[in-house]
Amino acid sequence: MPGRPEKAMTIQPDFSLHGRLALITGSTQGLGFAIAQAYAAAGAKVIINGRNETRVLNAVEQLARQGFTAYPLVMDVAGLHEMQDRYAQVCTQWGTPDILVNNVGIRLRKSMADATLEEIVELINVDLVAAIQLSRLAAQAMAEQARPGRIITMTSIAGGLARLGDAVYPIAKQGLTGLIRALAVEYGPRQITSNGIAPGSFATETNRALAEDPVRGPVVIGRNPLARWAQPHEITGAAVFLASPAASYVNGHVLVVDGGFSITF
Repeated sequence: MPGRPEKAMTIQPDFSLHGRLALITGSTQGLGFAIAQAYAAAGAKVIINGRNETRVLNAVEQLARQGFTAYPLVMDVAGLHEMQDRYAQVCTQWGTPDILVNNVGIRLRKSMADATLEEIVELINVDLVAAIQLSRLAAQAMAEQARPGRIITMTSIAGGLARLGDAVYPIAKQGLTGLIRALAVEYGPRQITSNGIAPGSFATETNRALAEDPVRGPVVIGRNPLARWAQPHEITGAAVFLASPAASYVNGHVLVVDGGFSITF
């Protein structure tokens, strides 16, 4: 009616993953398992991946006990030539994943001079090439289904830095940033977004030795404005956001989750 003020519209962001199927690589422990739990709690069915069958089945069972739907995918992402057939089996058995999280990775804390060629090739294949191959397969399958999709790649704050005694890992992580952007540009027109998460120092199983080191552990805490290590569940807010409808217009972005570590000097 004339003269009547318009009512303000309130829009509630949609963080639900109900009806979605998510594949998280390297998800039997650490950040991968935390993300799988969060996705399941948000309504998604999740595919737990790892190369150790016992760990995969244990993780699936743990989620099942919590009332969630989870499927086991025992697959070593280093098997690049077998990945296409395995991914096709996933789509046939459980449906085409709407969400892919490239989480699996290995670390080589060696200088360029000390690392062997075999170690370098292994790290690049697992941390970078496997993510390229799996993302290609996932994006193509999503596009064929004509459904919106999400590809989320775990990079690292190390991807934009260099450190003595840790030469190859940052190279692979910087390559993942290129992958995120390439996918965003190529598959954005098909409503498939590609984003990344760059974690800082998380107290996961793989970082336990560093966190408990009496010299290096306190150095990490001392540089972080929050003055502590992060716990695995603290990655889940970013992961759920980027996978959800709330992030429908976020594409080609890397979200840093490091407590402010990377902005200090």
